[in-house]
Amino acid sequence: VLTQSNMLPLDTELPNINLNNCKGSRYIQPQEDKSGFVVAFICNHCPYVINIKEVMSDILNKAVILNFEVVAINSNDWRSYPDDSPENMIIDVEKYNYNFPYLIDETQDTARAFLAECTPEFYVFNSEKKLTYRGRFDESTPGNGKEVNGKDLIEAIKSTKNNYKSDGDQIPSMGCNIKWKT
Repeated sequence: VLTQSNMLPLDTELPNINLNNCKGSRYIQPQEDKSGFVVAFICNHCPYVINIKEVMSDILNKAVILNFEVVAINSNDWRSYPDDSPENMIIDVEKYNYNFPYLIDETQDTARAFLAECTPEFYVFNSEKKLTYRGRFDESTPGNGKEVNGKDLIEAIKSTKNNYKSDGDQIPSMGCNIKWKT
């Protein structure tokens, strides 16, 4: 089901992230100095995520180099949607060279804390863990012919790194709804 993201209010504090990665290791949010934090709600099977995976991986890997803490989170009910299983997440990590943790939100509480509704959905927080961006990757969607370039997310990361304040005029993400447990 095509869904738009909720727009979590800017300046919201970064919710705590304490989840297992797809290989079973526990991820605990670092407390050391970072330029900022990028959180991506993604999954393996959504066409809107598949459309951007290669470019997304490059951009998020570059954000890591810029001293951003980057995590991708899969909040889908993978037991009902086996394409999103931890085993298939590991395949994506290796295929797309993710140099950041790909986490499993087993309880879906993390998605609820972010008011996440769809995949892909992106959040950027500054070094003080305050939300500076929430929204789309870029204007591309499957089949619309627009270049996949990550323009919106790149601008958000650059602005956050340079301490520029957003005017709040941000475009919601659009994609597959998170597959909630019933």
